[in-house]
Amino acid sequence: MNKGLLSFFLIFTALIMGALYYTDVIQSPFISVLNKIKTNYHTSSEFIEIQVKKHFFQAEHIVELSEKVKKYENNCLVIEQLSYDLNNLFLESHSELKVEPNVELVRTISYQKFGDLNRVWLEINDYNASKIHGLVYNNLVAGIVISQNGRPLGLLNSDLKSSYAVYVGEQKAPGIVHGNNSNHLIVKFIPAWFLINKGDKVITSGLDEIFFEGLGVGIVVSVTKSQGYQSAVVEPFYKANAPNYFHMIKKVK
Repeated sequence: MNKGLLSFFLIFTALIMGALYYTDVIQSPFISVLNKIKTNYHTSSEFIEIQVKKHFFQAEHIVELSEKVKKYENNCLVIEQLSYDLNNLFLESHSELKVEPNVELVRTISYQKFGDLNRVWLEINDYNASKIHGLVYNNLVAGIVISQNGRPLGLLNSDLKSSYAVYVGEQKAPGIVHGNNSNHLIVKFIPAWFLINKGDKVITSGLDEIFFEGLGVGIVVSVTKSQGYQSAVVEPFYKANAPNYFHMIKKVK
């Protein structure tokens, strides 16, 4: 192959890769096909893993799952009872409020782009692309779910566009948290009259109807004041370790 032909081939390849990376019109069908392939791959892998476990570790696995089912059933009954009692309390006080949370287990397909660990494509049944959803891992806030060309895209906590309402400290100082592509989160617009200290816990406020109130976000490591507001740097509880599954909050109330 002569140098001219090689140079042409390299330039042509670079143009194709650039078009795929930066153009949504071209990128969209490729992503759709790749996501279907990845979904089928994950499904097949999980099926094979389950069959292997059934064959080699069936007895031990059944005992372990049985114990977990008992705990989950007990927790579900307790939560159901609390929800029932709370709804009765609302009814007696003639309130229109109801406790009807809707949470779904969703699967991670892949990262959106190679090298960006803060954005993941998700597999979600009956996805509502018209609203932002909360993303939770082991009862800790992991990020949010937005629509990207009609497909569910998970923005993990460190992503710049991952943002939601929180409370800071025992006084429940309101603020808005977002990522900054680092190991810490930033809570902004905290009113200056609230006393914020290092070590204060940050939780979701639920005021944006993305999360329930009280889910763990992180711990304050430093505080600054500027123009009548405070900002807090937060060490997040959830560390992005690319789990295969999250829980997505479809509906808060």
